[in-house]
Amino acid sequence: MRYLALASDYDGTLACDGAVGDTTLAGLKRFRQSGRKLILVTGRVLEDLESVFPHLDLFDRVVAENGAVLYSPAAHQKRGLAEPPPPVFLESLRRRRIRPLGNGDVIIATSRPNEAEIVTIIGELGLELQVIFNKNSVMILPSGVNKKTGLDAALAELKLSEHNVAAIGDAENDHAFLRFCELSAAVANAIPALKETADLVTRSPRGGGVVELIDRILAGDLGRPANRRIVIAHQQEKEISIPAWDASLLVAGASGSGKSTFVSGFLETLIHSKYQTCLIDPEGDYGAFPGTIAVGGPKTPPSIDLVLQAMEKPDSQAIVNMLGVPLEDRPVFFSALLPRLEEMRLRTGRPHWIVIDEAHHMLPRTWTPARAGGASELKNLVLITVHPDHVAAPVLQSVDAVIAVGRDPGSALREFGASAAVPVPRTPAMELPQQEALLWMRGDGEPRRVRLIESEMSRQRHKRGRKI
Repeated sequence: MRYLALASDYDGTLACDGAVGDTTLAGLKRFRQSGRKLILVTGRVLEDLESVFPHLDLFDRVVAENGAVLYSPAAHQKRGLAEPPPPVFLESLRRRRIRPLGNGDVIIATSRPNEAEIVTIIGELGLELQVIFNKNSVMILPSGVNKKTGLDAALAELKLSEHNVAAIGDAENDHAFLRFCELSAAVANAIPALKETADLVTRSPRGGGVVELIDRILAGDLGRPANRRIVIAHQQEKEISIPAWDASLLVAGASGSGKSTFVSGFLETLIHSKYQTCLIDPEGDYGAFPGTIAVGGPKTPPSIDLVLQAMEKPDSQAIVNMLGVPLEDRPVFFSALLPRLEEMRLRTGRPHWIVIDEAHHMLPRTWTPARAGGASELKNLVLITVHPDHVAAPVLQSVDAVIAVGRDPGSALREFGASAAVPVPRTPAMELPQQEALLWMRGDGEPRRVRLIESEMSRQRHKRGRKI
């Protein structure tokens, strides 16, 4: 499952005039019954929310006070995520007769047009506070606290990645947490600015729009968010990218032709974008890559349990070093690891990408999936190989883009086409320098000569090697 959680605003999204309808409640229950998580993200004070909505137990976490408070309904545990403004600030507001005026554990709330005087008071007292709008409401919070920071804390507790969350809202204070999530939706009654930036706008307003989104998630028809892409190359000044979901790459070429250079840059890009990656490293070529956890080594074979443990946190990245595994046993180990990674994906949505070096050895032509149709479900793979024609055909058929490097990139492309039974364009003979490649996107016409992305380590190494 790609979307394992739904994060929803309350007022104007789930609720109409503070109340949630029966149809909306039924939709939330269907979502929970599918095994997914629900997170409520609201500007309301928790006690106020409980007085109008007696169904908080439907949610795995509640982010209240616009990101300042986190609540676990099952455990009845509340914790503050920020320090409240100093008492002198609230006293100043009361002294100047700011009305209406309410406060929670952290948040202080009023309404327009009090914002101008509030900013003046903040300046006079020399405080680091921010003013956030929610239609006619005005909220005062510590600087940097918003619905995104609160949701981030909730996801950390649930061990979920923001890349497996869909979010929905209606107002100004929803921008931050909607941008944070993999897919953002605005209900039909949302403010125009939110509709302009959301990935989709529901046909129905408020709770009906939330149910509409829930039904689409459960039906699996949300498709690829257009703005979630991974840059893999440049053609002159233009970025070439692939979808962050439901895409697979083949990187082919002779040893020393630039495959590992590309993979290092790609891995760095994924880490920067917080997509979790598991890199299968049979020859120990990637060592202690910055920002990753190495499992196994020259004298220590990796264990499957340790690999899964290394990826328990959504922002952790694993490199499986197989040097300690005898050469003939490496495909056996990988054939046992792959179903466990697939099971983890079904349960947590992660790892988002699996990078397989020596793919011709890990997934040879004789390989068959553990279950019928399993190969077609294997997506978000990067297959790295010297011999595309030695890789299992069902796996090659899932490839969406081929990156061919080295002295004869056309040959690698032809090998892929013959083995996968995919027609490929004719390509002229050429010899490519390091960092260049022949890139062919299936269904995209002729292959393109491109410059591959480069890791920061490689860029620094090149700088050190220049003569001045």
